[in-house]
Amino acid sequence: MDLQVKKLDGTDAGTISVSDEIFGLEPRADLIQRVVKWQLAKRQAGTHKVKGRSEIARTGKKMYKQKGTGGARHGSQRAPIFRGGGRAHGPVVRSHAHDLPKKVRVLGLKHALSSKAASSSIVVLESAIAAEPKTKVLAAQFEKLGFANALVVAGAEIDANFGLAARNIPNVDVLPIQGLNVYDILRRHTLVLTKDAVDAIEARFRAEA
Repeated sequence: MDLQVKKLDGTDAGTISVSDEIFGLEPRADLIQRVVKWQLAKRQAGTHKVKGRSEIARTGKKMYKQKGTGGARHGSQRAPIFRGGGRAHGPVVRSHAHDLPKKVRVLGLKHALSSKAASSSIVVLESAIAAEPKTKVLAAQFEKLGFANALVVAGAEIDANFGLAARNIPNVDVLPIQGLNVYDILRRHTLVLTKDAVDAIEARFRAEA
């Protein structure tokens, strides 16, 4: 598969050949969904917590005598049925993460890239380098290229000027190649890859094969 290469000023810079095994698959929504669920579950803090009856600061003395009151036989004011008592079956601190086989994670990323290619939502940039950290200049270039909602994936390192200029542009994310992931690919309309990023993606999948 060949993709058109663009420069930041909007001019053409030739074409680049990409692997059909990465960008030319028939996208499977089930694989992509499994990886997104795995990512979001790992990201959850899991710090929600309420106090159970054993953690309530209240006397443990029996409220009233066992017999003769004509009412229910209660033994503690910490019971969940009383105001100020402990919470029954409430949330506790825990990890929401679950396991997902590496093969599924790798396939999910391939299918996410292929889904962008299938919808013509991938753009290859010759490079993501800015001469100066000016948001206004970069925003104008993005508008010319049609990047209203985009994820820009650079090489191993993000150019300092480019990163500073892009971080104040709404709905635009910039990641190094190491941070490429399924969720961020899907949450933006356009996937923008530099030539270095394309080479790194293909090298990564060759290494994992």
